[in-house]
Amino acid sequence: MKYIFTFLLACSLLSAKAQQAASIFNGKDLSGWTIHGTEKWFVENGELVCESGPDKKYGYLSTNRSYKNFILTLEFKQQADGNSGVFFRSSIEGVKISGWQCEVAPPGKFTGGLYESYGRGWLIKPKPEDEQWLRMNEWNTLRLYVNGDEVKTWLNGHEMVQFKDEKIGQGNGFIALQIHDGGGIRVKWKNISIQEL
Repeated sequence: MKYIFTFLLACSLLSAKAQQAASIFNGKDLSGWTIHGTEKWFVENGELVCESGPDKKYGYLSTNRSYKNFILTLEFKQQADGNSGVFFRSSIEGVKISGWQCEVAPPGKFTGGLYESYGRGWLIKPKPEDEQWLRMNEWNTLRLYVNGDEVKTWLNGHEMVQFKDEKIGQGNGFIALQIHDGGGIRVKWKNISIQEL
């Protein structure tokens, strides 16, 4: 009986933990998000799509609220070029974004690495052998752990980088998806959920 109780308690705790993750994209529209710039953001067949517009500039789609400590999980599919990213603890003026980015990019361009926008630049890149985990033109699962001064990223279940930084620890702000400048970019996103820590 004792073991049954322990098992049920463990299941209950795991269930409660799982319930803490909340979707931040409803699959219908951009409620809860704000567009920055002239690039295209829209919902199609339950998926969030970003495309370069005629201006071929940087574009961002940010959450309307800030997140400090969290685990973010999402899926992305790069259909053209794919130079994008997931920003965290960030702020923006026009399309000049300040904060940190988990890179989403074509093969060989450091998907899962961490970049500081308008600051120190690249903080850490994945090992070259980890580039194999990116599946271009297919759905990929990205997981981003941000807690205090520690950041970890996973791509399709494989850890890409782990980084601790005092400056990141002091940061606060929204989460944002990016369209890189240059034009010709199209990326789809879905199943965007966050578990606050």
